[in-house]
Amino acid sequence: MSVHTADRLGADRYIEPASIPPATVTSAHELTTSDGAKVNGLLRVVPGATTVAVLMHPRQDFSHHVLVPELLSRGYAVWTQNTRTGLNDLTLLHEQALLDMAAGHMFLREHGFDTVVSVGHSGGAALAAYYIEQATLAPEHRFADTPGGKPVPLAEATMPVPDGLLLMAPHPGQGQLLLQMIDPSVADESDPLSVIPALDPYNPDNGFRPPPESSSYSGDFIAAYRQAQYRRVERIDAVARRRVRDAGIAATRYAETQDAAHRRAALATGVLTVHRTDADLRGVDLSLDPNDRPYGSLFGRRPDLTNYGIVGFGRNTTPEAWLSTWSGISSRAGLLRCAAGVTTPALLVELTGDQACFPGDATAIVAALAGTDVTRVAVPGKHFGAALQPGAPTGATLAGAAMTDWLDTRFAR
Repeated sequence: MSVHTADRLGADRYIEPASIPPATVTSAHELTTSDGAKVNGLLRVVPGATTVAVLMHPRQDFSHHVLVPELLSRGYAVWTQNTRTGLNDLTLLHEQALLDMAAGHMFLREHGFDTVVSVGHSGGAALAAYYIEQATLAPEHRFADTPGGKPVPLAEATMPVPDGLLLMAPHPGQGQLLLQMIDPSVADESDPLSVIPALDPYNPDNGFRPPPESSSYSGDFIAAYRQAQYRRVERIDAVARRRVRDAGIAATRYAETQDAAHRRAALATGVLTVHRTDADLRGVDLSLDPNDRPYGSLFGRRPDLTNYGIVGFGRNTTPEAWLSTWSGISSRAGLLRCAAGVTTPALLVELTGDQACFPGDATAIVAALAGTDVTRVAVPGKHFGAALQPGAPTGATLAGAAMTDWLDTRFAR
């Protein structure tokens, strides 16, 4: 493999999926959510399918997800759906995404499927668990607003509960993942090159080594690093909450005075820019929560470089979206928190070369799921479903087989 290929962003993100069965019937649908938003989805059905799998991610298009042909070829229908914000997480509110998911589940129940199962991959896992947790509650006990205080009418929505939950490479949730990946050595939030040397994960004096040698961080450095990551998120949270509060005050004043200046201030919350979010120590120190993963991160083999790039998790968001989605402190969409409210039968498929769902994460998620029917299996593969070794079966194919085995013992196809 060339250096260019090995170091490019997300080298294993895009893999060639299997072919969709020729008898598949595909239809596109536009749905209206209970609060009036429009969302789009694709329904693929193979002859005789009575069970449908739902694939949805809060900020990615799963229309051509690698699991789609795997499930179709095994006799299951597949529904893929986007949220109202599509591929843009600038304004993504997880609580609104739950209303989007509810519209999809309503559509599938009305379509006549005997069984509906939710399939959560990566960040889709926390979204699915959050949905199930809220759908299971009596309407009056659901959240009435976002962490930033924006009202969300979950209590007024019909939220059918799926019959099963299947997780592939489930990371702990957008905010919890970022909490592990955010670089706490940023000295000035307005300067992406500013560095506190003692906290710099890519400083050789702190234990960093470039590939192919694994880095080695001391226990003291790791503890200080994790504490500093939490403090950085706390500081960003404080900025976000202040902007939300100021906008709310301006909105109240506008309602009282009809002064356009207050209306402008209510709308001018601005956008948070969060630099350097590719700095999970586990990406370069392979002794931390070890598995079969290669050196590097989800963004490439050189996180010491990609950490400074434009691409990254939570890079630009509104204050409301930061609090709802990307804050590991304020967001409610953490998988461990939500799993405590999930009693649905569940399967977790761990990919042994994962760089986002580590063995410790998988263990904690399985322990947190509240149901009595919880299964964990591990298959060789990488986070996005690529094969672990050249020429080997893809992680997606192996995960699809594991899901089929699990489904066949519980539901008809």
